[in-house]
Amino acid sequence: MQNLLIDHYEAVAVILFGIGFMGLLLHKNLIKKVIGLNIMDTAIYLFLAAKGYIAGRLAPILVDGVQGAEHYINPVPSGLVLTGIVVSVSVTAFSLALIQRLYLKYKTLNLDEIIILQKKEKGESSK
Repeated sequence: MQNLLIDHYEAVAVILFGIGFMGLLLHKNLIKKVIGLNIMDTAIYLFLAAKGYIAGRLAPILVDGVQGAEHYINPVPSGLVLTGIVVSVSVTAFSLALIQRLYLKYKTLNLDEIIILQKKEKGESSK
């Protein structure tokens, strides 16, 4: 029964990744693209947590002395998830700051419009 629950977590992670990826590809709004990227990040963290958990094992904290490795959960996936969350928050904050600057300059959040306005701007400056 435990394997069935872990498989459900993995399936949900794949579905979330697909939702985030489609949001990243299909939306023109830069804020919605960042939200899609965050959904993809969350899916990856869920997948790593689901793969790293082993039912019946303990956290690798020594209480009664060292036991065999088969009694403990591998701490690497948890460390990767924590590191990924920190990086994700930093990338999101930086992306939102850049989007704010783009909005102040071009008065739109539509990526296609920003590209067109940028090309017009470069064309005028080269003349």
